[in-house]
Amino acid sequence: MRRPYAQSPTRKAVDLPAGADTGGCLPEVVIRASSRRRKTASASWEGERIVVVVPAHLSLRRRGQIATDLAGRLASSKPYLWASDDDLYRRAEHLADLYLDGLRARSVRWVANQNRRWGSCTIASGDIRLSDRLRVVPDWVLDAVLVHELAHLAEPRHSRAFKALIARYSRMSEADTFLEGFALGLEQASAAEARGT
Repeated sequence: MRRPYAQSPTRKAVDLPAGADTGGCLPEVVIRASSRRRKTASASWEGERIVVVVPAHLSLRRRGQIATDLAGRLASSKPYLWASDDDLYRRAEHLADLYLDGLRARSVRWVANQNRRWGSCTIASGDIRLSDRLRVVPDWVLDAVLVHELAHLAEPRHSRAFKALIARYSRMSEADTFLEGFALGLEQASAAEARGT
C-alpha cells in the first residue's frame, strides 16, 4: 500500500496575501504533497497549525506559492488566534470609537482562567479581561463581547441604558446566539473527554 502523503518540511513563515490580517503573527504551516491529488490543493486546521495538501507533481516553488496563498486566507479567518493583548486593546479602542463615543478601558487582555464567562470588566480600575476561549470565534462575535464589556465602563449593571449602549452594535443578538451554541459545544466536548470517548 502506498502512502498518500509525502511529508515536506514544516514552514515557519508565510507571506500573507494583500489585505489579510492575523493580528501580526501566523501559525505553523505544514505542506504535504499527495500523489492522489492531480489539480486541487486544500488547507485546513490541525489544532493550532495549518496543513496544506498539494499535488505531488508540483515544483517546490509552486507548492510554496500555493501554501502561502491558502494558509494566509485560512489564517485570516481566525485573526484573534494569535492576537496579543496589545492587538486586543487596539481592537477595543476601534470599537469604542465606533459604538461607545470613544470610551476607553485602562487595559484589555486575554486570560486563561475564565471558564464560566466570556469576559469581565472591573469598573473601578477600568480593566477588561476576555477568556482565551474566544480566540477561535469569528471576529464579529469577539467584537460583540468587547462592546459588551466596554459598555460596563459607562453602565455597570445590565440596565436599560446598558442595553441601549450595546444595541449600537448591530450583531449583538446574533453574537449572543452564537455564544450560546459555542458554550454548549464546549460543554459537550468536555463531557465526552471526561468519559474518554
